[in-house]
Amino acid sequence: MSAAEETPGGEDMPWGEVTPEAARRLLVAAVDAFAERGYHATTTRDIAGRAGMSPAALYIHYKTKEELLHRISRIGHDRALEILRASADGPGPAAERLADAVRSFVRWHAERHTTARVVQYELDALGPEHRTEIVALRRESEATVRRILNEGVAAGEFDVPDVAGTTVAVLSLCIDVSRWFNTQGRHTADEVGALYADLVLRMVGAQK
Repeated sequence: MSAAEETPGGEDMPWGEVTPEAARRLLVAAVDAFAERGYHATTTRDIAGRAGMSPAALYIHYKTKEELLHRISRIGHDRALEILRASADGPGPAAERLADAVRSFVRWHAERHTTARVVQYELDALGPEHRTEIVALRRESEATVRRILNEGVAAGEFDVPDVAGTTVAVLSLCIDVSRWFNTQGRHTADEVGALYADLVLRMVGAQK
């Protein structure tokens, strides 16, 4: 099983929305190759080889290498936004929803760290049209976290002089987990999520 297919505590079928099976195999292979070598150092031959296919087979499903990256990035950013919105729209005070958002967001970036590195750090390799689309999704994620913070400030739960700057700090803290998380390390994804949720609540001055 490739690193991009590992889902401890995660989805039953990674990239299950990608069909047919050959297209899914190519996408999984691309995630592994981009994470290991970087987008620009990866060739379509590398990807096809990892998927056990000929280079010509790749072009049946994806016109270009950039189209593959866009598909990966779109699915990943849609999932990230879904995670944040589920917490933001949930019940309870802002502090509970912020903690839940951080726990869930960190857990995804830890459990799917190979995928997350590609999704979060290969943005500049996208073409202008695709990059604009993904940037819009990232702004929606920022807006979702900013909404929780604003609601917490309005309710007197948080002490945040700079909501916009704090939003960026919270998201950056969570996303960076994908750079260093090791499934063989001392802490599980759940433990890191709980630690970061506590750190963020301290950051925003939440009252215990």
